[in-house]
Amino acid sequence: MTRSGFHLFQFAAFTALLWALVLWSTNNMDQPIVKLMMPMHSGWNTMQVFFVWVMWAVMMAAMMLPSAWPMVRSYQRIVKRKGQAHGVWAFVAAYLVVWSLFSLGATLTQWALQANGVLSHMLVVKDKTVAGCLLVIIGIFQWTPLKDICLNTCRTPAGFFTSDWRDGTKGAFHMGLRHGVFCVGCCWGLMSLLFVVGVMNLTAIALLTASVIAEKTLPQGIFLAHIGGSALILCGGLIFIGSA
Repeated sequence: MTRSGFHLFQFAAFTALLWALVLWSTNNMDQPIVKLMMPMHSGWNTMQVFFVWVMWAVMMAAMMLPSAWPMVRSYQRIVKRKGQAHGVWAFVAAYLVVWSLFSLGATLTQWALQANGVLSHMLVVKDKTVAGCLLVIIGIFQWTPLKDICLNTCRTPAGFFTSDWRDGTKGAFHMGLRHGVFCVGCCWGLMSLLFVVGVMNLTAIALLTASVIAEKTLPQGIFLAHIGGSALILCGGLIFIGSA
């Protein structure tokens, strides 16, 4: 097996493991460890905070890694041409560090929403007005220049590496962090939809993952992001009107 093939195998195996954990969690909510990830009250202890963060971190990694593969593959090809055989996993690790920090923010958001009685026991926003507003806000973001800039960066590995190439493992980590920041800037809205459709809703998780992959890899990805934004604005508006 070539080095590139081996990295693909490792990457795919790691991503599959993360998805297996997500599948197991969503299908075994009666298990004690899963209950720690889904506290039914706002008075979380330290262990519950940790496990909720782990839930978010694993879920974000599982959802985002498939769409990151083109960037990872591009990095791998560049270092191969340069005769460097290291750095691929440093790049991936840094990318996941950024999403782990996003997961911490999601954990704190979940705690705040639960503390204020906004989330149901299934981790879905209960108030239709709030849900409608969230959909509209996220839909509008899909049309913003910031979304387009971040999405364009994620869609063009060659341009990304040309603008800020760094050699070595430290350089790989730096670039992985930078790519992660652009990726969060691009996809935070889609990930936030989990609070509307259900944090542990497996169907929603799969559909959002597919949406991210489509936006980042298909030729009309930016157009699809705009269409998705329009659909979110429409749905949010209808929900908001219906709850009035």
